[in-house]
Amino acid sequence: MTPVEEKKATATNRAATEALCTHRSTCRLCGGRRLAKVWSFGKTPLANAYVDPARTDAPEPFFPLDVFRCEDCRLVQLICVVDPALLFAHYQYVSSTSAVFRAHFEAYAAHIIERFRLTGASFVVDVGSNDGVLLKPFRKHGIRTLGIDPAENIARIARADGIETEVAFFTPEIAKRIARARGRADIITANNVFAHTDDVTGFVAAVQELLASGGVFVFEVQYLGDLLEKNLFDIVYHEHLCYYHVHPLVTFFARHGFDVFDVGRVETHGGSIRVFVQRKNGPHARARGLDDLLAHEEECGLNRIGIYRRFAERIRSNKAKLHAIIREIKGKGGRIAGYGAPAKLTTFLYAFGLDGKSLDYIVDDDRIMKQGKLTPGTRIPIVDPGKLYEDKPAFCLILAWNFAEQIMNAHKRFTEQGGKFIVPVPFPIIR
Repeated sequence: MTPVEEKKATATNRAATEALCTHRSTCRLCGGRRLAKVWSFGKTPLANAYVDPARTDAPEPFFPLDVFRCEDCRLVQLICVVDPALLFAHYQYVSSTSAVFRAHFEAYAAHIIERFRLTGASFVVDVGSNDGVLLKPFRKHGIRTLGIDPAENIARIARADGIETEVAFFTPEIAKRIARARGRADIITANNVFAHTDDVTGFVAAVQELLASGGVFVFEVQYLGDLLEKNLFDIVYHEHLCYYHVHPLVTFFARHGFDVFDVGRVETHGGSIRVFVQRKNGPHARARGLDDLLAHEEECGLNRIGIYRRFAERIRSNKAKLHAIIREIKGKGGRIAGYGAPAKLTTFLYAFGLDGKSLDYIVDDDRIMKQGKLTPGTRIPIVDPGKLYEDKPAFCLILAWNFAEQIMNAHKRFTEQGGKFIVPVPFPIIR
């Protein structure tokens, strides 16, 4: 390719990338225009865009990963919105591959069934249902279910397991059609989906169309309080448009005719909240836990700017600490593998400036979606965990940090043969 051709190709790729991303000028919850940048991770590739080794010549789009805070309602959010069809139409994450998540969703379903006294006549709709991991326990209890998910490849997996699934984004039009055909839902769930949604007003309008008069909308999102407290910076990536705490949610739902009546903290993804919402003046009393968490947020400073600046400084400090560990190991000729290629891996690698010179390869348990691929942008090979025992690297950096204890327990043989684990969150430590 000549220099002129290369310049034209670069310009074409830049234009194509820009066409796939829009930039908001207003807060998606309150419409306010006072958006202040609190963190920047530069430009990164998409988190789940694992690279086929046969297609390494294909250009990878990179998008700004800048985090803003609304000075009016205090929502923390991205303003670069990547085309959702690019993110979700052929999704790479299957929930049921994790035994931890299967157990979580089974307990979740049992709690909903007991608390809201669901029966065989009840109807549960899960938005962003993935492979049906939450709906399967409801089905076991004879409860009518429907999944809604935009990823055709994942919906096929759910359908093969007997979980009826509509391939669609959740819109008022889709909700209205479902309500006419099947009746209104007693429970609507949306787990790690509400934070992915740019048009949250449209999402709530869809809930209005589909939810029964005494029904409950329940959703889980990663919790901003845990993100800050535990240094979970790598859960920031383009799919996650919002980083919620409870204060802005209460105000937002009230503005749209709903009441948040309870919220609970759960351990998934390093720390999440489960939020319970009903129509205004619904049948469920406001729980004390909601007011307790609101008070806690005020006390720990989630509604003030200082906590975000201190967080940015901790990221810089942890980056320096991890680089010091890696330099020492590499300086002695040691090799380092990574364990786990979750979506947050991409942000982790870019925020900390790690690449194939830092990590020799990454192992992952997912044989279907990840093994044999390369990491987005950094192009580090992803291989079977068995390589830890064949290759015997000196250290293994746990990139799927939320499963660190399970990984170390499952791979005690690695440490018995002389290897050591590095756990990077909440701060780098050798185990």
